Amino acid sequence: MTLCSEQIVMPLDTVHEIEGKLRAAGVPSPRVDAEILVADVLGLARSDLYSSRRHVSGFEAERLSELVQRRRRREPLAYILGEWGFRRLLLKVDDRVLIPRPETEVVVERCLVFLEGLAEPRVLDIGVGSGAIALAIADEHEGARVVAVDSSERALSLARENKARAGVNGRVRLVEGDLTSGVEGSFDLVVSNPPYVSPGEYKTLEPEIRLYEPYEAVVGVGVGAKVATEARSLLRPGGRIVLECGDGQSAELAAALRSLGYADVLETPDLAGRDRVVEGRWGS
Repeated sequence: MTLCSEQIVMPLDTVHEIEGKLRAAGVPSPRVDAEILVADVLGLARSDLYSSRRHVSGFEAERLSELVQRRRRREPLAYILGEWGFRRLLLKVDDRVLIPRPETEVVVERCLVFLEGLAEPRVLDIGVGSGAIALAIADEHEGARVVAVDSSERALSLARENKARAGVNGRVRLVEGDLTSGVEGSFDLVVSNPPYVSPGEYKTLEPEIRLYEPYEAVVGVGVGAKVATEARSLLRPGGRIVLECGDGQSAELAAALRSLGYADVLETPDLAGRDRVVEGRWGS
């Protein structure tokens, strides 16, 4: 069976066919991706694909063929769909920004734990990208005021679109700058998901990252420690820094925070049990 306008096929048959094409192309999760693509084009929930008896139209088959070709070239599924879920938000994503990942949801969770007792906390998000962290914090803490910085105007342009979609009542301000440049005032929390992949490791990453996601958002050495260094002049006494890091990097980053004068340094695992979030308290 092939996807073409002359044939009438059912959703589940289409899923099976697309799964085979994606598997042959080396896509890591061919079944899940096939279900998501078919459900998206047909306007169905994934769970409905197994009970739906409606036909796939010729137009839908052609549209699916286009999307499948993109996925076979290993373009990330999030870019193909044009949006991606992050906590309670549905964010627009494309090759201007890094795709939000589950590990970063843990970063937001740690931030919210700290902010819970503060009525109107000031938060600084360094490296805002799509806006995932900044917008999620503002969405889930109705008193939070967030300043979000990025050196990429392309990323900021997308973050502006997501800010408009999120409806956070003007509580997020976007600033173009490198790390903390252009930022003034004091903050209760500084948070960042900085680039942390080494140039050598980058060469081993899957094509979805190497060929499509922005290099400057992925590759960086020692950026987390640099963020922690600059954050000291912006954090209020008792304020907190929360940083994402790569697998196997948390112990070194935690040691760096301690050497910089942070107290109560904590390493938190992601959903896979790997320590990926490091945080610490500044001052008394």
